[in-house]
Amino acid sequence: MPRTDPAGLPLERKAALLSGRDFWRTEPVDEAGVPSIVLSDGPHGIRLQKGEADHMGVHASLPATCFPPAVAIGSSWDVEAAARLGAAIGREARALGVDVVLGPGVNIKRSPLCGRNFEYYSEDPLLSGVLAAAHVNALQAEGPGASVKHFAANNQETDRMRVSADVDERTLREIYLPAFERVVTDARPATVMSSYNRINGVPASQNRWLLTEVLREEWGFDGAVVSDWGGVYDRVAALAAGLDLQMPGDGGDGDAAVVRAVRSGDLDEAVVDASARRVADLAGRRAPATGVFDTDAHHALARELAASCAVLLKNDGAALPIGADVRRIAVIGEFAAAPRYQGGGSSHINPTRVDAPLEAVQALAADRGQSVTYARGFALDGDGDGTDLRREAVRAAEESDIAVVFLGPAKDASEGYDRADIDLPAEQVELVRAVAAAAPRTAVVLSNGGVVSLEGFHDDVDAILEGWLLGQAGGGAVADLLFGVAVPSGRLAETIPLRLQDTPSHLNFPGEQGHVRYGEGVMVGYRYYETADRAVRYPFGHGLSYATFATGDMDVAMTGEDTATVTVTVTNTGERAGGHVVQVYVATTAGPVRRPARELRAFTKVFLDPGESRTVDLPLDRRAFAYYDVELGRWAVAPGDYTVQIGENAARVVAERTITLTGDAVAASLSLDSPVADWFGHPVVGPVLTRTLSAGMTDEQRRESEKHADMLDMVASLPMRQFLAFVSVPAEDLEAMIELSEQAPASAPA
Repeated sequence: MPRTDPAGLPLERKAALLSGRDFWRTEPVDEAGVPSIVLSDGPHGIRLQKGEADHMGVHASLPATCFPPAVAIGSSWDVEAAARLGAAIGREARALGVDVVLGPGVNIKRSPLCGRNFEYYSEDPLLSGVLAAAHVNALQAEGPGASVKHFAANNQETDRMRVSADVDERTLREIYLPAFERVVTDARPATVMSSYNRINGVPASQNRWLLTEVLREEWGFDGAVVSDWGGVYDRVAALAAGLDLQMPGDGGDGDAAVVRAVRSGDLDEAVVDASARRVADLAGRRAPATGVFDTDAHHALARELAASCAVLLKNDGAALPIGADVRRIAVIGEFAAAPRYQGGGSSHINPTRVDAPLEAVQALAADRGQSVTYARGFALDGDGDGTDLRREAVRAAEESDIAVVFLGPAKDASEGYDRADIDLPAEQVELVRAVAAAAPRTAVVLSNGGVVSLEGFHDDVDAILEGWLLGQAGGGAVADLLFGVAVPSGRLAETIPLRLQDTPSHLNFPGEQGHVRYGEGVMVGYRYYETADRAVRYPFGHGLSYATFATGDMDVAMTGEDTATVTVTVTNTGERAGGHVVQVYVATTAGPVRRPARELRAFTKVFLDPGESRTVDLPLDRRAFAYYDVELGRWAVAPGDYTVQIGENAARVVAERTITLTGDAVAASLSLDSPVADWFGHPVVGPVLTRTLSAGMTDEQRRESEKHADMLDMVASLPMRQFLAFVSVPAEDLEAMIELSEQAPASAPA
């Protein structure tokens, strides 16, 4: 993009660039040739408002394609699907005159209760980051810019404008920052959006460590940092921390505060110049609206993508797909006729059209000479007698060859509030159990923005299709999957627990008195369940297909001291073409920190015809083996064994190989405050200390010491200065050993 330098403008005009002209547009500076640009919500479709404006999806917006939200795309595990969606959104943005699209959201699904989980990809940072980078690259290739959000640790809606996410640095670095890091380094988004919340007490919008030290200095981000709408609490502090553009405008109050701070000497004008330059550079994204996009083609794309996202959780007795031998189909549940296909809030799209599952099922069934009977089953709005609706559904089930029941939470997933539980309404559970008792076969289709409990009916039904929120064409996609026109290939991007109480963040969500403690640390999602050996209903990475696949030869070849390539052969052993996700995990206990049982480190989705085999190579870089060492302040690879695993999912390993890494030659500097264990465990100083102590002992003392070797465990945590009360070490020897520790070799930062 061409760079514009507004540094020569008067201070007041430079400051004007740093806040919005109104709700969706930036301030133009005509004398510098900087036009106003338009920003708009759009993680899964454009929400362009021409009338009254809001950031909660209340007021009207222009029609646009509502594509599958991130909750669905995450379960596709498909980089190409994420890219095709990003490109289509870029085309619609250009058609509607949007210069910067606010999305995608890459926050981690810390708890299934987060109301905005439907806008986020996964509980895993690698999966989230790879899909989001593909989305951003493809969107920006169409011309508009992207705004990856919400930076950072924005994992709940409760008290979101002021809550402090209290989280240690290792957890931030390993779980909550890597998806942003990957998007920034691999896709170079035009903007990064700061989050509403505080991080360890400091608002994200004025957190210098986050916005400048990490984002710009470590990751090399050179775009503009924009606030979430209304998320600036101190304009001068935010600007000094690295936030460039405040949105929306505040009537000039923030600009005036910036001018006063510069003139009083409290803010360096060079900071204003740098931010004004970055905002002005966004003008390079400006282009006239083309006014048209292919609504039919984009609707067809939305249907194709949606089919690749749904996850077939259960399929006992090959109940699905519905075969030609099935003559009578009962479709039950209000969601079949009035589909839930998106969540609420700022990403709420005014769709160009909506496919109802019932109509799509009826159309496909008619082509095959099959009859379809519909029963409402339950009422979302409270009208109608629940008992009568259930009786009607049971009668339809009794007269069918298969009943397909559409279920979902009573309340929409939405920005602004979190869910209280993960349970389906009791009347829906009662309905599906009654239907399952009456129908020869029963399949459940779920419509939900966040994980729902399957307990209470799971064992009563034959098949369960997790449909998530699939966008405006989701109804047609579900019908395609039910009849086998499309083959399920989705895999869970988040764990489905047996109980809410089993989730790792349960006791620390959503916090209290303005703070939420991330007490589970890095043990988020499957990392916790596998490490704690906690049973789940369905694990991360799980998904069935109408095709079958076999994992063949696996090899791990070292490509450097701490890099490798995994080679594995996959064969379609079934009778249908289909997609299979190769999942590569790494397991290790190496290092001074608790490591998860396994962590996803590479993946790819392959599509194979019946009988086809393909060998794929998946590289593992240094970070695949590293942990973040808070004492060293960098990524480190510990010496030791690493088991590289191919997982059918996070709980089931189908092939593995173990490699040994020499790791980093890390030797920490010692002081008299360092614990005794560090002194004796130091690779250079430890042997010297042992010899020094031994030299000052009599033979009897040595024998006595050998008898009580476990005494060292008792004093291991003592600081050396306290330990010296029990042993005698000359001061000059201690000084020499401390100096020796400071000279010990250490590897280069990751």
